[in-house]
Amino acid sequence: MIILKYSLPILCLLLTGCSFLSSHKEEKESIPLVEYEHTPENIQPRKECSTVSPPERSEMALYMDSLGLINIVDLDSSLVVKLMYTQADNFTGEVLYDNLTEAYLHPDAAYALIEAQKVLKRLHPSYSLIIYDAARPMSVQKKMWNVVKGTSKYKYVSNPNRGGGLHNYGLAVDISIQDSLGQPLPMGTKVDHLGMEAHITDEIGLVHNGKISETERQNRLLLRKVMKEAGFRALPSEWWHFNFCSRDVAKQKYKLIP
Repeated sequence: MIILKYSLPILCLLLTGCSFLSSHKEEKESIPLVEYEHTPENIQPRKECSTVSPPERSEMALYMDSLGLINIVDLDSSLVVKLMYTQADNFTGEVLYDNLTEAYLHPDAAYALIEAQKVLKRLHPSYSLIIYDAARPMSVQKKMWNVVKGTSKYKYVSNPNRGGGLHNYGLAVDISIQDSLGQPLPMGTKVDHLGMEAHITDEIGLVHNGKISETERQNRLLLRKVMKEAGFRALPSEWWHFNFCSRDVAKQKYKLIP
């Protein structure tokens, strides 16, 4: 009797629940499906991917490429290039590079320069080498020589009639150091200064005589340190000029840039 007394209400509850679920299911199934119509108003046109074309190289740059020379920023984009002969603000007072803004070197010198940049970055991570001149065709060397011949400046320019200099092989670089703010470190003179103040043979004397400061001398020493470790040699009369090898070795192993 007890079982019957409690089982009857439970059975009623079960029947009521089944009826509710059945009716809810029917209501759900009776809801019509709405298809999304793709009309011209709601279709967004697909945007084409924009591609940034690399900057076109100048005629002179393509010429350098054809000779097997290397654009140094292709090896290391952290190097800074500001070729001084692309403007008239140089010791000749004339623009010598009409259509060249890239710095090229022979591969041997180019990879050595990359090593110099690595040495500098290890010592001063925020510094960078800044290149003012690199490979120079003989055609440009002749223009430079014609400007200085017959003047007191001729001794600072290699005579193209005698084979030119190491720039003309892509084996020399005019270079300095740039700080974290993009400013060249003070070296006592401007790059391309023709005078005793630019010489490296007696820099202590230059400091003593007030021609350059001790800070400027130390900056020159830093530049020579990183370049020497990479295999370059300093030119005594120009703190900014470094050769990868001697002129005799260049004549034996390398080709002039016409």
